[in-house]
Amino acid sequence: MFSRNLKQLASQSLRYQRRNLSIHEYRSAALLKSYGIGVPNGSASETAEGAFQIAKDLNTEDLVVKAQALTGGRGKGHFDNGLQGGVRLVTSPEEVKDLAEKMIGHKLITKQSGAGGKEVTAVYVVERKFVRKEAYLAILLDRKNQLPLIVASSEGGMNIEDVAKTNPDAIKSYNVDLEAGVTDSQALEIASVLGFTKHAQDKAADTIKKLYQIFAERDATQIEINPLSETIDHDVLCMDAKFGFDDNASFRQEEVFSWRDKAQEDPEEVKAAESGLNFIKLDGNIGCLVNGAGLAMATMDIIKLYGGQPANFLDCGGGATPETIEQAFRLIMSESNVTGIFVNIFGGIVRCDYVAEGLIAATKSLGLEIPVVVRLQGTNMEKAQKLIAESGLKLFAFTELDPAAEKVVQLSDIVKKANDVGVKVNFEI
Repeated sequence: MFSRNLKQLASQSLRYQRRNLSIHEYRSAALLKSYGIGVPNGSASETAEGAFQIAKDLNTEDLVVKAQALTGGRGKGHFDNGLQGGVRLVTSPEEVKDLAEKMIGHKLITKQSGAGGKEVTAVYVVERKFVRKEAYLAILLDRKNQLPLIVASSEGGMNIEDVAKTNPDAIKSYNVDLEAGVTDSQALEIASVLGFTKHAQDKAADTIKKLYQIFAERDATQIEINPLSETIDHDVLCMDAKFGFDDNASFRQEEVFSWRDKAQEDPEEVKAAESGLNFIKLDGNIGCLVNGAGLAMATMDIIKLYGGQPANFLDCGGGATPETIEQAFRLIMSESNVTGIFVNIFGGIVRCDYVAEGLIAATKSLGLEIPVVVRLQGTNMEKAQKLIAESGLKLFAFTELDPAAEKVVQLSDIVKKANDVGVKVNFEI
């Protein structure tokens, strides 16, 4: 969908700062329906037999089968078994069953999923609706103006990305006052740019107000409806929906967060979260273990300044223990392309000696053969340095950031070049 362009428009955070829960389309549709917002009739199933029964119960020859995977561009995607298209029009329950068997449990590859694709864990079977007009509507957080932002366009559908490139004037944006919310007049103004007939504009305005209600009440970071459609009988329906929710609000949004599908997420990132670590894989070869998001970003920047490429974003937070530090090392080493590790800790809340104990344990238990550069400052720094010095391990210890970053880049480059020519370099002692 149009997420990437909208995030730029709304000045969203960088990838490694993102804390948004995404939910499947069928979950979003159920949430929409609970707020009185129109959606096509249908239901989801994790089995082909269940999909067959849903299709029979709908009792129509106009059906749509939608693969449920958390990626945009499903309609133009393809499966690992050769099946083309994750959104298919069918005319019988038998066709629904056949497609469900080919979709469920298989990987759907789209422009947004990456080459590995996303596993389809269910199919959403809905009644096909015939539309007069397709539009686009989204609600986001505009961090620049610190206000909710509604984005609307009369040109909706699968090619909304092309609209942003070829006809940006067709995309309108509206900030929402936090106290007033979406007023009747603002809702009608937004509805007027969707290209709907006059018969549907009041319904569209009502839908916009209810969508904002979900956004505000459910701590959403993104509500994207593409397409928002006027049917031939002038109903207004959300034909597809993509929702995101603020992870920091999980404690008060238990129902929403119970819909999380961990099968759609990177298993290492899920494991990290369970250990209280913030971990996101990147494309480089230097593993990073840092405390604090700001310091983690600065660490990645200085690695790049000296010509290196970070392999991950990993913030161990202020409550790091020797056990979590060892788990962090295991996460870093889950990527075979890592040729060096940079530990950069400023001990304010977290104790440097805990970090030292953890990295010594990890180095021994994992049998690390790649260089580990450690820069420690702060609480119990002297004790940590003594532990490292007496460990008998080849850990390169520093107190200043620049020389530490320069060293890890140099050593990682040596290992990388050796690997490229088939020579083994061992830093273990």
